[in-house]
Amino acid sequence: MGLRIGIVGVTGAVGQEALRLLEQGTLAISEIRLFASARSAGRSFSFRREPVRVEEIRAERLAGLDYVFFSAGGTVSREHAPAAVEGGAVVIDNSSAYRMAADVPLVVPEVNAKALGRHSGIIANPNCTAAILATAVWPLHQAAVIERIVVATYQAASGAGAKALAELDAQVRQYAGGEPIEKKVFPEQIAFNVFSHNTPIGESGFNEEENKVAQEIRKIFGEPELGICATCIRVPVFRAHSEAVVIETRRKLSAEEAREILRHAPGLTLVDDRKANRFPTPLEAAGKREVLVGRLREDPSHPRALALFVSGDQLLKGAAWNAVQILELLAAG
Repeated sequence: MGLRIGIVGVTGAVGQEALRLLEQGTLAISEIRLFASARSAGRSFSFRREPVRVEEIRAERLAGLDYVFFSAGGTVSREHAPAAVEGGAVVIDNSSAYRMAADVPLVVPEVNAKALGRHSGIIANPNCTAAILATAVWPLHQAAVIERIVVATYQAASGAGAKALAELDAQVRQYAGGEPIEKKVFPEQIAFNVFSHNTPIGESGFNEEENKVAQEIRKIFGEPELGICATCIRVPVFRAHSEAVVIETRRKLSAEEAREILRHAPGLTLVDDRKANRFPTPLEAAGKREVLVGRLREDPSHPRALALFVSGDQLLKGAAWNAVQILELLAAG
């Protein structure tokens, strides 16, 4: 008998990617149920050549499923994930609702797959920026022990959802046509502009996204004292986040040694051709499950620091693909 799977938030960008990945995958699925808000109920999506009608999410409709993906925001996850668990499912939650809960594993399969064995019904998918960063630097941490990470992010519009994608597209057209720029999703113009990530600023001066990156990397790595300083920025890119990273390690790690480590690490593709000046770009990373890593060089200002550049599709490794990887590991036992 195949798996019975639900996707909550199927009409969103991440939900659509999860549906596509499951359709393309090899998991035996006997039933798939799609959920969204009341206004999206009744829509239909194709899954393996069969139409599947979208249902309004309700507790009783989540019963009897084996696994449920949640990609509809923290409020929906907090309200409905416990009901899915009570109904017999394991929840893989893509919101921030449970990421820092002590009894909920926060998992990047290439890093801490063993944590899956400690779940109590809910498994958290990390913040997209944290998942991409963790995949890229974990192999280096294993080799030389990272003591500090300084990261500046270049985050695509799609990280804020389908409406943000549409806003970037609309603003580019408005700019090209000499029309007034309309802002609805972002507080600043996203077309031809960069600005601080659109999350609230805390007392420390760091915004919510920057704090998430720091807290989640520490939890994923199992390193509560790891030093992390993040600066998160929105850029006018449709899809895929990039990150400029500097790591300080306990043992000196040469660029060449790091290059060889990353060349063979799971979930990564090394793009580091100095002669051709070819390094990771969000355009190349878009649509790929692997994280692109390159621009490796030793920091001349520090005896044990290494700089690198990373690009990863935040809808895939940063969200839907990471969640499907978790499902595949759970289903394999």
